[in-house]
Amino acid sequence: MRRLLMVVTALGSSIATVPAVAQQRVAGSAESRETASRDIAARDTAARVSSTAMTARQVMDRIKSELKGSWSDSGIDSFKDGDPDTPVTGIAVTMMATMDVLQRAVVAGLNLIITHEPTFYSHEDKLTNLELLRDPATAAKRAYIREHHLVVFRLHDHWHFPARAEDPVRKGVFRALGWEQYLQQPGQLAIALPPTTVGALASTLARKLNAHSVRVVGDRALKVTQIACLPGSAGFEAQRSALVRDDVEVVIIGEAREWETIPYVADLISQGRKKALIVLGHVPSEQAGSDELVRWLQPLLPDIKTQALPTADPFWTAKPQ
Repeated sequence: MRRLLMVVTALGSSIATVPAVAQQRVAGSAESRETASRDIAARDTAARVSSTAMTARQVMDRIKSELKGSWSDSGIDSFKDGDPDTPVTGIAVTMMATMDVLQRAVVAGLNLIITHEPTFYSHEDKLTNLELLRDPATAAKRAYIREHHLVVFRLHDHWHFPARAEDPVRKGVFRALGWEQYLQQPGQLAIALPPTTVGALASTLARKLNAHSVRVVGDRALKVTQIACLPGSAGFEAQRSALVRDDVEVVIIGEAREWETIPYVADLISQGRKKALIVLGHVPSEQAGSDELVRWLQPLLPDIKTQALPTADPFWTAKPQ
């Protein structure tokens, strides 16, 4: 009798567990079906995007046709990495396609990166030596671009020198500074400003252009009414020519070789000339040109999300202890 009771009890326990197991299986099946449904929906959405979206190549062909000029697949302004036939989900316009910018582009859902400056650490974005050396920064960056289906195009020369009167990079800088009214004619070099001082001018530039490490050569208290603005790296001859003009007191630049323009203006000052040089850093000196490019692109490509992703100014300054 006891043996019979044990068998019946064991059988009862087994029967009691069947519904719980069945419920788990049903729940698991429901989750699987839900996951599968989401996967199918995601694939369908991706397929629709892929079938209707312009590719990076098509986008850049439209931009090229508007900017005119001569283009080369191996030139400065060309694709730098990624598959040009990738459907575009959005455009990120930036000064430099740094890792930080690429990561923010992925978060924002933007996979075509239009960069003003190089991506791979040289003017021509040469990869041969970096890859022969198995450079870790280059390898990680390229892997990230491939993993996230990004496409990088550099647009520099054709944006600086399009078939229009005013350099749009400089135009964007003046817009950011609220100086549009002081540009009396296209290509104007000497600009008349309301009276200020070198120190006050440098502080205004740092604040409005988000420049973290502005450097100045010259007297902080020097009165200023006439300036020249040469964003980026215009080179010694352009910077020298602006400095010696009688109608220019301060030249604002992005960067310069420190054995060229820097000692040159220091010598002018030592010789009694009332001059000053304000060095913003390359990125903050041209960053507003990206905003100008976005304004130009949006009506050209109204169906594609386009936004500026500012490149962070990486410098900080140490104070003497």
